[in-house]
Amino acid sequence: MAEARAELPRDNRAKILISSIAVLLVVAVAAGVTAFLGRSTKRAGISGGFTVAAGQLTYRSMVQGPDFGKVVELPIGAASNAVPMVSSVQCERSYTASGVLLCLQSEGSLISQPYAEIYNSSFKQIKKLAITGTPNRARLSVDGRMAAWTTFVTGDSYTQPGASTRASVLDLKTGTYVDSLENFNSYVDGKLYKAVDINIWGVTFTADDNTFYATMGSNGNTWLMKGDFKARTLTSLRENVECPSLSPDGTRLVFKKRVSDDIRHPWRFTVLNLATMQETPLAETRSVDDQAAWLDDDTVMYAVPHDDDPGSDLYAVPADGTGAPRLLAPNGMSPSVTSG
Repeated sequence: MAEARAELPRDNRAKILISSIAVLLVVAVAAGVTAFLGRSTKRAGISGGFTVAAGQLTYRSMVQGPDFGKVVELPIGAASNAVPMVSSVQCERSYTASGVLLCLQSEGSLISQPYAEIYNSSFKQIKKLAITGTPNRARLSVDGRMAAWTTFVTGDSYTQPGASTRASVLDLKTGTYVDSLENFNSYVDGKLYKAVDINIWGVTFTADDNTFYATMGSNGNTWLMKGDFKARTLTSLRENVECPSLSPDGTRLVFKKRVSDDIRHPWRFTVLNLATMQETPLAETRSVDDQAAWLDDDTVMYAVPHDDDPGSDLYAVPADGTGAPRLLAPNGMSPSVTSG
């Protein structure tokens, strides 16, 4: 008689399947990046001239070769053929402000440990913090005091087998660290909101180093949340807002608005006037999955993935809905303009 085979509980089988898929995805991504980089010796620019100076456009280089992933900079308004200055710092996501560089990067190969690293204008590392998840978004306040990042993580919720998000904030002046903004009290329509599936992502700071905006998602909905860091609260302002980014003058947010149920083209960049709550769709009609940044008070910028390789290019578009997208810098992502 054939021996009976023990059946794994359904939950255990699901966890094994998810773990197996995760490992395969890591291997596939690593193989894809390796194939993308190949043996190219092309450089992203000139080494040794990176300054983290005010008025510079900084971004992560996607040039195939030894500088892949390094943070580079160009003067705002530089000619299309200008040569970037290349730093020695390699990141998966980056952001600069007031002589501070926030770098999210992972160490290790198959099993990697991600870190949030802070560098000063002399490229001295002043903080290194182990974080959880895959780096996805990075932001600094205008004076470089407040740092925030979003990661994709697994295991935060038993109700959702896929990845969730975690938004963290670090006050570089006081050392206060909030591992997850989900620990704040969240209010939707004036009532305390409690749910097991809350996710928060896409932080952007105001100039007072206390107020910030972010997205909260739960039960298939997304809200623009206004945060108070000292009070540990988040308050809903509006639905259907993802990855907000505050303008330099503090009057508007650019964000991803969900405009379609088509998973291939769900979003459109839109600007929200915080005084009137009027929305303005931007001339970029491609569905771009990025937390846009501001090139100046009149222009937003973002990374558009390549169709045929893992790279991306930086584009800019007017913030008033006019004009058309233009190429800002080839082979780049994670842009910021260093504040003074």
